[in-house]
Amino acid sequence: MEVSFFVLASFMTLSSAQLTVNVKNKGGDLIQESIQADVAQDLIHLQFQKPDGTLISLLIDFKSEVQIFKALVLGEEERGQSQYQVMCFITKFTKSEFISSDAMSKLRQKNPGTIRNPEEDKGQEHIFMDLQIDLKESSKFSKHIYNTCMEAQDSTYIRESDIRALSKGYRASYLYPHYLTSQGNNYTYNSLLSATKPLTIQKMPHCHDMTNAWKPCTCQFEICLGWYPCGLKYCKGRDSVGKVVSFRCGIKTCRKCRTFDFFVKQKQLCLWDEP
Repeated sequence: MEVSFFVLASFMTLSSAQLTVNVKNKGGDLIQESIQADVAQDLIHLQFQKPDGTLISLLIDFKSEVQIFKALVLGEEERGQSQYQVMCFITKFTKSEFISSDAMSKLRQKNPGTIRNPEEDKGQEHIFMDLQIDLKESSKFSKHIYNTCMEAQDSTYIRESDIRALSKGYRASYLYPHYLTSQGNNYTYNSLLSATKPLTIQKMPHCHDMTNAWKPCTCQFEICLGWYPCGLKYCKGRDSVGKVVSFRCGIKTCRKCRTFDFFVKQKQLCLWDEP
């Protein structure tokens, strides 16, 4: 665990701010993460490039409680692939997973060149993406999906359990009208489900078990966030009259990996998933 060298500049009122952080991945390679906060739209955008050239981005939409993982994978032209392919994985976001866009916009690091080590490793999550989103209907989940994933027309995925969780926001807004103004998603389960089509990944063989490159299969793709601010730290002090008060004085940092299982029309679109 490293000592925190990040401060929250509470006096700043910037609507957008960017932080660049050096971190090592699981293989020991140095990765440079760029994290940008947009307070006006209540968004956080994290981006980095893997050593093999794959570009990973994460867009967190706090209003809709949705996070968009996007992967741009360079093709292997010598094996008949196109220049690149794009995939998007949509999951429900829990606000306790990441600091707010406002707190992120005020975050400053004292030693920008230092390699950062997260305080907590949140392990690995395995996610089965059993639905494909129709991008023309994607605004039901978040208005930012279409522009982010426009190159992933047939490869934007979500899981049914997240649709069920997101639709709870609609039921809460029906019972408590004030809830609707604070939540971005106000669609029923059936309405959200109608913006998707089912994928039978459970019945498909895994791509790494197949030899025929032109048959459909279940592909796996891993996205690891090596460092991100997952919470705020609070310190205690005394105000001008001696009363004990608590104040934000730093951040808690985490690492987390996710493995996505999803359908591809042919193994040729999943050449990285090999024994």
